[in-house]
Amino acid sequence: MKVFKFGGASVKDAEAVKNITKILANFENEKIVVVVSAMGKMTNALELVINSYFNKDGNAIKHLEEVKLFHKKIMNELFSSKSHPVFDEVNNHFVEIEWVLEEEAAKGYAFAYDQIVSTGELISTRIISAYLRQAGINNTWLDARDIIQTDNNYREGEVNWAVTTARSQEIIPSLFKDPCNVVVTQGFIASTSENYTTTLGREGSDYTAAILAYCLNADGVFIWKDVPGVLNADPKFYKDAQKIERMSYHDAIELAYFGASVIHPKTIKPLENKNITLHVKSFINPDFPGTQIGKDFQTKPLIPSFIFKDNQLLISISAKDFSFIAEENLSGIFGLFASIGVKINLMQNSAISFSVCIDNNPFKAPKLIEALKKDYKILYNENLQLYTVRHYYPSTIEMLTAGKEVLLEQRSRHTAQFVARVIKD
Repeated sequence: MKVFKFGGASVKDAEAVKNITKILANFENEKIVVVVSAMGKMTNALELVINSYFNKDGNAIKHLEEVKLFHKKIMNELFSSKSHPVFDEVNNHFVEIEWVLEEEAAKGYAFAYDQIVSTGELISTRIISAYLRQAGINNTWLDARDIIQTDNNYREGEVNWAVTTARSQEIIPSLFKDPCNVVVTQGFIASTSENYTTTLGREGSDYTAAILAYCLNADGVFIWKDVPGVLNADPKFYKDAQKIERMSYHDAIELAYFGASVIHPKTIKPLENKNITLHVKSFINPDFPGTQIGKDFQTKPLIPSFIFKDNQLLISISAKDFSFIAEENLSGIFGLFASIGVKINLMQNSAISFSVCIDNNPFKAPKLIEALKKDYKILYNENLQLYTVRHYYPSTIEMLTAGKEVLLEQRSRHTAQFVARVIKD
């Protein structure tokens, strides 16, 4: 059994959906669990719906209509008959959103977010499952919420591994009945023990694939991307990006942790626990070898890998009485970060200050700064970039820092990070 994951770019329009049938045709004798994200940029579009709903700006229905039109266009191109059952199935999901919009948001933003934004994956899989069936690929549509259970931490659900494993092993193998070798389900979404929808974190479909692979002891996970494999840099920032043929789990999890967008940070650990190989392949050129990530692999070629993060905020925290920032201070500071849900991208301690680099999230950063100001003196710089280089050379650092003011820098044997701003003439 294999687990395939198709992200938003691989199902962004009708032609992309048709392309999935070509890929699956190459694995016609395999049992495959297909994990699918929302189509195109529909997660972003549904975030506009939830934000309008919560802000009460009167545009929630307008944004929802745009989401409907996007999916309707794709369905019209895939299904010649407008009486095909998929049209009603998709409409039912939109009706569920409309029911949410008619009520007051009594349980907070994160809860409402998960109930609305999760619909993108439910709709995409309805369409894809129906089209595969029309194209002659027998499959079963599966609601991932019936399999993956989390706690009540909405937008960042923590998996209940015991329940999820038991459900996976009980339900999914029974769905593979000749001639059905394909199960289509959703990435990103799960449910609580009370059957409320939760999500696993932004871009969490990779993690879904890893969860199911772990629970089912899969032969491998295949993530289908619009790039030829794992590149040593984002081509948007570095035009000479090269493909890495093989990669160790260690390097993969380091790059994911530091922000490499090709793999979700939580993806690697479940696969490492079961020694399941991860394949990152191109849905544009599916016959190309891609990148393999595994336990006993040496990263090849061993070249510098670059991760660039924009819109960074560098905060300097110091005591109001000019005393040391000691362990008891750090304990309280970390507690604030955890309670507000802010991830630290880089940190550095000195005798009288503690500096942290974080994403400048407009919902979290101001709240964090105000909380810190109660006990500490706070200084901060905005509009910065964080550069991370894995397997660096001195010349690599010189190239990246040219024309920039470096505000904070750290180096270990294999990884260098620095926070900088571009020097303007």
